[in-house]
Amino acid sequence: MGSKWDIEKFTGSNDFGLWKVKMRAILIQQKCVEALKGEAHMSAHLTSAEKTEMNDKAVSAIILCLGDKMLREVSREATAVSMWNKLDSLYMTKSLAHRQCLKQQLYFYRMVESKPIMEQLTEFNKIIDDLANIDVNLEDKDKALHLLCALPRSFENFKDTMLYGKEGTITLEEVQAALRTKELTKFKELKVDDSGEGLNVSRGRSQNRGKWKGKN
Repeated sequence: MGSKWDIEKFTGSNDFGLWKVKMRAILIQQKCVEALKGEAHMSAHLTSAEKTEMNDKAVSAIILCLGDKMLREVSREATAVSMWNKLDSLYMTKSLAHRQCLKQQLYFYRMVESKPIMEQLTEFNKIIDDLANIDVNLEDKDKALHLLCALPRSFENFKDTMLYGKEGTITLEEVQAALRTKELTKFKELKVDDSGEGLNVSRGRSQNRGKWKGKN
């Protein structure tokens, strides 16, 4: 357990973008997310004391959700917004080289037959999220097309159905939902096949035992 909120502490090696989403949710839950705006931009109806208390709560929450190495990086920051911005500057780089690297990851990402599709779908979504975190926002239809192009060769019929079997613009959500349904159906069919093979083996053993008794 990373903290009393059960969030994995950010250590510098795990997913910073995902950590930020969870961390913001905690600050909302603790009613101190306003502190991320900075005192000058917080709601006008708040008193100075309330702003200070809110900042202290946010700083405390962020500290409890950082690993020791990350804590040293922001230990000199006095406010929640300065801690947040410092972490952003260190781990949410928006450099041209980083943007290009992530774009190439998306354009050249290809799924393989040897890994579960759902596992690879998670990898694909992470690339999309990482791009969004550095303000590279793709149109939904383009995300859907990238996903279809990334599918392995055994999904050719699936791709044709998604591309030409419906009217209107295709969406990422539709493609992902169809993929999940296809994989769930395949999993159920495999379970049925396995249980059928087990039943045949059991029958075969029973018949062999019957023949053996007959010979005796």
